[in-house]
Amino acid sequence: MGLKERIDLKAGDVTEYDVDAIVHAINNDLILGGGVSGEIRRKGGPSIQEECNRIGAIPMGDAAVTPGGTLRARWVIHAASMKLGGFSTAGDIRRACENSLMRADEKGAKTVAFSAVGTGTAGFSADRCAQIMFEVIWKHLGGKTGIEKVILVIHDPREHEAFKAYYEMIKDGEPGSPLLLSGTPALPPRPEEPPRPATPRMGTRGGPPPRR
Repeated sequence: MGLKERIDLKAGDVTEYDVDAIVHAINNDLILGGGVSGEIRRKGGPSIQEECNRIGAIPMGDAAVTPGGTLRARWVIHAASMKLGGFSTAGDIRRACENSLMRADEKGAKTVAFSAVGTGTAGFSADRCAQIMFEVIWKHLGGKTGIEKVILVIHDPREHEAFKAYYEMIKDGEPGSPLLLSGTPALPPRPEEPPRPATPRMGTRGGPPPRR
């Protein structure tokens, strides 16, 4: 199966997907709020928030994993792309997506479904979010990974249209970067937010790491 066949785009509710892991955006305190997070809390049961509370706060751009509770997905990957009540940046979204894919590989997930990361209450542009997410997913699937399929499940119709534009670049192009194929340059990091490497899994996740 080629790279293009391993990425899919759907409209709908990511919490309804029967996959190994679903990924959603969350604040770095791991408090399930509204939107997709609220649906995860409602459909997955209280055990998900209880496990998030046990893990505690994580760095911005990191990702934590909990069991899926009563969801159809086995795992929920919580992508810390904003502070509680705050906004997302391009760097936060990129790192959170990178770390989410790393966490999926660590759990042996073969199928992963993402919702849009950072576009809801965090206020990030759906167009730029789509570009970042497709770049990160494309790069990860092109490397050493056990993930066989990534599905982007976008609920909001306007956001879905933004993601569809980048998805069609992948489907219509030749193997390689979907954005370079289209003639669209890869999104540069903001000057005030230099990219940082993906965060490796810590030996224990029983509490927040030391602040720097």
